[in-house]
Amino acid sequence: MKSDLNFDYPLLAGWDTEDIIKVSALYSAVAKAYESGVAVEQLLTAYQGFKVVVTSKSEEKQLGRQFETMSGYSIYKTIQAARQTNKKQLIMEG
Repeated sequence: MKSDLNFDYPLLAGWDTEDIIKVSALYSAVAKAYESGVAVEQLLTAYQGFKVVVTSKSEEKQLGRQFETMSGYSIYKTIQAARQTNKKQLIMEG
């Protein structure tokens, strides 16, 4: 298992500190889902913050691909799993 401290998060030019914090919160929550488990509510809240910063679907897909390439973790699959579960905790299978 990789720790999310071992790779850089993909960021876009022009983001301010608050934007970076919101986007990084999602990346961290997704990594936690794979590494140890994450509260579904925390993950979906982080995703909502991410969507405030990243409003374009194409940018979201681009960042998702970059993140998955760096970490091996899929934002898309993790959010889909979180939306489909009725559990409070989500643990993704690597």
